[in-house]
Amino acid sequence: MRGLGTILWLGLKELRVLRADPVLLLLLLYTFTVAVYTVATGMKTEVRNAAVAVVDEDRSDLSRAIAAALLPPQFRPAVAMTPAEVARALDAGRITFALQIPPRLEADLLARRPVNLAIDVDATAISQAGNGSGFIQQIVQQEVAARLGGTASPIDLVLRTRFNPNSTPEWFSAVMQVVNSTLILSIILPGAALLREREHGTLEHLLAMPVTPLQILLAKIGANALVIVGAAVLSLLLVVHGLLGVPLAGSLALFVLGTVLFQLSVAALGVLLATVTSSTGQFGLLALPSIILMMLLSGSMTPLESMPPWLQWAVQLLPTTQFVALSQAVLYRGAGLEVVAPRLAVLAVLGAAFLGVTFLRLRRSLAG
Repeated sequence: MRGLGTILWLGLKELRVLRADPVLLLLLLYTFTVAVYTVATGMKTEVRNAAVAVVDEDRSDLSRAIAAALLPPQFRPAVAMTPAEVARALDAGRITFALQIPPRLEADLLARRPVNLAIDVDATAISQAGNGSGFIQQIVQQEVAARLGGTASPIDLVLRTRFNPNSTPEWFSAVMQVVNSTLILSIILPGAALLREREHGTLEHLLAMPVTPLQILLAKIGANALVIVGAAVLSLLLVVHGLLGVPLAGSLALFVLGTVLFQLSVAALGVLLATVTSSTGQFGLLALPSIILMMLLSGSMTPLESMPPWLQWAVQLLPTTQFVALSQAVLYRGAGLEVVAPRLAVLAVLGAAFLGVTFLRLRRSLAG
């Protein structure tokens, strides 16, 4: 009980220090509010308002219908151009797609003769280029089927979208930004707290008191976990669900449990990085690539299935990979404990491992 009381008092000291630091408080507020909202509404990889031109050499009802079907939100209204104008517009970056309709398009189709249409694509933004060209092909096939009768394909594919029926990108990016914000602050705040103690000379005062390195470690991680997990939950409720209108399908308590285990792992990593550096500048230079690597390989920005097989196995050892999969299962698909229990177990094991290594390193550094 005495040890728990010591951890509690040390944790309260950490909270008072955080409350007295306006820069960290502003960072905390910005990361879980403004950053979440701006990333969710501004970072889009799908096709939106793409500039498209049409070279209509047929001038038929069908060709005009195809041009008129290129509509928002995927495309801006199509602009009529000549082949020479298309080349200049692509070079200048004024358009992304150019659909070239050959002469006698409708007449050849009615006569059952083969017809070739060309789509010139600016593939600078490869994701938008690939998705946009697919949309244009679908639009052409639908208009041909509607104008000439019959179907463009012998198969009528009915698409049913689950969990995000309107394919709204904000639903995905908002929650993933909360996850990324939790990662960033869970590494920075505990590590910065330890370095601040060392640089201000208060760490030596702590060592002169009847406290152990484990109590110092648990107090710093626990105090910052209370703040970060609380901020993440408020961000989900007020910004993601309240302001952006993203539905939260699963149990918030289950998400909080996963967040606590995840925060334990990455906070221990932050303290570990602080023990191998001698200044805040060095800590920042070491923490930045670690954060970027864990974010890029977690599945929050790119799907794991697109990675090489050996890398898909390797990133399972990262707590961010487990937490991203858990968050998506709980908040998007409404998964229960029986589904995410293996993820929670892995997070607990990784947290214990990171905490053990960090404790040994902290004890060695304090003893030296």
